[in-house]
Amino acid sequence: MRNTPHAVMMFAAGFGTRMKHLTQDQPKPMVKVAGRPLIDHALDLATGIAQDRIVANLHYKPEPLLAHLKGRNVQTIVEHPQILETGGGLRNALPLLGDDPVFTMNTDAIWAGPNPLAMLLDAWNPDLMDALLIGIPTDQAVGHSGKGDFILGQDGQLSRGAGVIYGGVQIIKTDLLETIPDQAFSLNLLWDKMLAQGRMYGISYTGQWCDVGHPEGITLAETMLRDANV
Repeated sequence: MRNTPHAVMMFAAGFGTRMKHLTQDQPKPMVKVAGRPLIDHALDLATGIAQDRIVANLHYKPEPLLAHLKGRNVQTIVEHPQILETGGGLRNALPLLGDDPVFTMNTDAIWAGPNPLAMLLDAWNPDLMDALLIGIPTDQAVGHSGKGDFILGQDGQLSRGAGVIYGGVQIIKTDLLETIPDQAFSLNLLWDKMLAQGRMYGISYTGQWCDVGHPEGITLAETMLRDANV
């Protein structure tokens, strides 16, 4: 396994339940913010870093997203009959992603500021890290009311607790995926192993971030982008 990420895994398989009527006939990545589907906002960030190897997993109402991505430089995997969650979905995509560490990216957030993937790549140190996550300070998070997911230590090490919000973008080594017997599982299982070994790190995002996991998030994200002149 080499140590530099060259591929992006985009998580696009979820049910989008909190989006209510907006996902009755389409998957959440096709919900529009500022006139463009969420998946396109995510692709803007991904193609600037790893344009030759972008993979998206699909499950819920995949047809509109498949049609939207047709002819673009994105490889797709439709999970059937069951959704594999983040960990199972990542492992299922490894034949397309390769053996190197990979970026993983949720597709339901909008960013106003530096490219978070570029920030991660600049800070990535595979000798110290098995995973490097983007953390959002709570006062820079729009449309998110939680108290945070991780405590970010002065040395960059992460521990669970109220602190920064996980922004949904990371670099992660994939070799431990084979140690988990379940077919469908969350990446939290992988994180638990890395946390126990002191190999999970984070960096703090310097811009603003908006969670578009609910309908109100659309207007909040559009206002954030307008105020940031993005």
